Amino acid sequence: MKKTMIMLCLALASWGATAQHDHAAHGAQASSQKMEPMFKDKALGSSYTHYIHVKNALVVSDFQNAKSASESLVKVLHNVKGSDKVHAEAAKVAQAGSLENQRKAFAALSNEMATLVRGANISMGELYLEYCPMANSSTGGYWLSNEKEIRNPYFGDQMLKCGSVKETIQ
Repeated sequence: MKKTMIMLCLALASWGATAQHDHAAHGAQASSQKMEPMFKDKALGSSYTHYIHVKNALVVSDFQNAKSASESLVKVLHNVKGSDKVHAEAAKVAQAGSLENQRKAFAALSNEMATLVRGANISMGELYLEYCPMANSSTGGYWLSNEKEIRNPYFGDQMLKCGSVKETIQ
């Protein structure tokens, strides 16, 4: 009986340590993931999500995904009040015939999108306005991101880390 009780205690102690270990790992994983900001205007939130898809496609130099993401952005912008300028710039990215031209059009899209989200109510989270001084033939270029980590859409893997955070929008 004594032996059974010792075995039971060891089993419970082992199970408790494992459960505590898993809980700690889960907490660390959750804190390292960045949540996308949420907007009070759901249509604007959807548009911002599509903008991020365009940005991410340019980061990995994926012309086709940048094209389809910008086409989706054009469609959802119809539901966003005051988005006429953003809509026009998103259409230019969608119609660009090369990755280089997409990136040039993305600069104006990013400027207009930044203006739109600055005037919006973000209900949860934050986003970052980032800047690369070497983009667009060294005239510079801004973009929006969910993370502080720089992932440059103007140069892709050639200069992935070129840039800095210029503003946090909450």
